[in-house]
Amino acid sequence: MAVLGFFPTHIAADAAFDAWYTYETAVRHGGIAAIPLNQHDYPLSERDTDGVPLCPKALRMHPTYQFAHTHGYRAQRYFCPLLFPEATEQICDHAQFAKQKGCVKDINIELGGLMRVTLDRSSPLYKTVYTQRTLTERINSQAKALGIERPHVRNGRSVRNLKTLIYLIINVRALECAKSINRRLLFLN
Repeated sequence: MAVLGFFPTHIAADAAFDAWYTYETAVRHGGIAAIPLNQHDYPLSERDTDGVPLCPKALRMHPTYQFAHTHGYRAQRYFCPLLFPEATEQICDHAQFAKQKGCVKDINIELGGLMRVTLDRSSPLYKTVYTQRTLTERINSQAKALGIERPHVRNGRSVRNLKTLIYLIINVRALECAKSINRRLLFLN
């Protein structure tokens, strides 16, 4: 932000940064956060396209009340659609249904929380932004290969000159790669 003078529209990161607040910063600036979904060994919760959770029978769950979650976000509690707002004649084999409670889900309703679970990770925009992240990783590897970590020169001025030349080479390569990607994207549409 300090270099650009504004917040970047899109963010790209690896799955370690898959948290609702990372998406929140992107969505507040009209962009997306291109981050692979990391479920942390939890089963994937099925949702409708607008983020409303689906019960195990693939029915839209019923929203009840909002509350402040202990993890710092606004949450919405959803209940079994067969029991709320009123009980229906249908039955379900879910264990909670037998207890007359039905399924209960609390979801993050912050903009970032909703983007995290509804983002189309197969869209061209997502793929383009995420490709830029992998490009950055490749540039870091090039920098290491070009000797930027341990320069073999002895004085400060030589180190500065060497690093400047290496960064110029890397930037020219990156610029050429970005131009190539943009040309391909323009011809896809």
